[in-house]
Amino acid sequence: MRTAVAALVAVAGLAGCGGGDDPAQGSTGDGRVTGTVTVFAAASLTDSFTRIGRDFEDAYPGSSVTFNFAGSSALANQINQGAPADVFASAASRNMTTVTEAGNADGTPGTFARNQLVIAVPRGNPTGVTGLADLTRPGVKVALCAEQVPCGVAARTALDAAGVALTPVTLEQDVKGALAKVKLGEVDAALVYRTDARAATADVTGVEFPESARAVNDYPIVALRDAPNRAGARAFVAYVRSAPAQAVLAEAGFQAP
Repeated sequence: MRTAVAALVAVAGLAGCGGGDDPAQGSTGDGRVTGTVTVFAAASLTDSFTRIGRDFEDAYPGSSVTFNFAGSSALANQINQGAPADVFASAASRNMTTVTEAGNADGTPGTFARNQLVIAVPRGNPTGVTGLADLTRPGVKVALCAEQVPCGVAARTALDAAGVALTPVTLEQDVKGALAKVKLGEVDAALVYRTDARAATADVTGVEFPESARAVNDYPIVALRDAPNRAGARAFVAYVRSAPAQAVLAEAGFQAP
């Protein structure tokens, strides 16, 4: 099964890739992908991509996937400043545009998943939050993502759509940071992605709210122009779009592109 998947992904990812049989580029003369593939990915992809990375390694014996998970804006800045990476997976198109406009993408990015916000509250929802307006009640402490990162942009869009003026007690640099504030009991609520709340059900409850439909984030992915492992980069991008990887993303709560 994995051999068949590997063959299909190899065809999709490597067809037409000039120089793909150069060992320095991460493939052998028979088309097998080898070597380390370094993936810069949005923090909200941590759990799903960790699993996808293991599956990729199983599909391509001799390959190894390493990740740098952080806020998409920080990752885009690192790439544009010359950090060595093979693949960029962003939680929003805006941050991907920063990379493509700098000429650092190898090809055109493609959306591989979508995500929406929920209100994360401590398990059992002790404060009885049912919507965004409840977050403005006296004494309710809220964490948001900083507005330069995708979850912060989405939060601002949703709050504006609801006509809710909210002053958070903290602004976090990625969605994992905002969620951690709830898990640690430092805030009463945070706006996080549905997928992150689902992965933390032992500690938090995700409260759906209608305005989140106005702030759906597209997740684009692309191989990078100066990828040290060009063949591996293209194979990983292709694998993320394959049925097995899409099933992993769907299980985590991501929406299909």
